[in-house]
Amino acid sequence: MDVAPEIVERPAQHYVGISAWVTMAAVGSVADRIPEIFGWLGASGIAPAGPPFFRYHVIDMERQLLVEAGVPVASAVPESSGEVRGATLPAGRFAVMTHTGAPNTLVAATSELLDWADARGLAWDVSQTDAGEQWGCRLEFYLTDPAEQPDMSKWQTQLAFRLKD
Repeated sequence: MDVAPEIVERPAQHYVGISAWVTMAAVGSVADRIPEIFGWLGASGIAPAGPPFFRYHVIDMERQLLVEAGVPVASAVPESSGEVRGATLPAGRFAVMTHTGAPNTLVAATSELLDWADARGLAWDVSQTDAGEQWGCRLEFYLTDPAEQPDMSKWQTQLAFRLKD
């Protein structure tokens, strides 16, 4: 069962992440790098401040997407010379919904959240660019640890999409 969508005011959030331009078929390859981010945090002596997430920066379903796997941290991290880098998720109003189900059901959950917002006349923080739709902040937070819950139908994912100011 999904938790009904709502509008939430989110503060800015520091994080570390790895981003890449990929095709839709290869999106999972970036999410698969979340353990690498946790390894970097451990080696740096930095504790995570929340669940890992996947962020869509630019979406063009027919060509490429700029996506990022990330983990929230309590404070800004120093510049990194490797692929793991520090950044900050923007503050603002977000349409948020928690979905329970396997990852392959997130497309339907995303459509549900988009439809919910559209029915209320809410505008997304998104603009059309030559590279595709550029989102101010479109997130999937992975609330369930697969090592603790092997049944994918019970996995919880929170969708948080920033609304236009």
